[in-house]
Amino acid sequence: MMNTDVMTTTEAAQYVRLGKPTIERFRVTGEGPPYCKLGGAVRYRRADLDAWLEGRLTSSTSAHSQ
Repeated sequence: MMNTDVMTTTEAAQYVRLGKPTIERFRVTGEGPPYCKLGGAVRYRRADLDAWLEGRLTSSTSAHSQ
């Protein structure tokens, strides 16, 4: 059984509807969602992706962007 609560970078990018290079850049700059390093592999938890998306909600284009 596959654990869909833990995702690769590609799966996480698809989940948040961004390109893999964008997620990778966000990881380098610290703008992206939290991630885990398991050995040499980067993994994202679904709950962290959901919280990251929630934290980026805004109601106005003039609101402070993150």
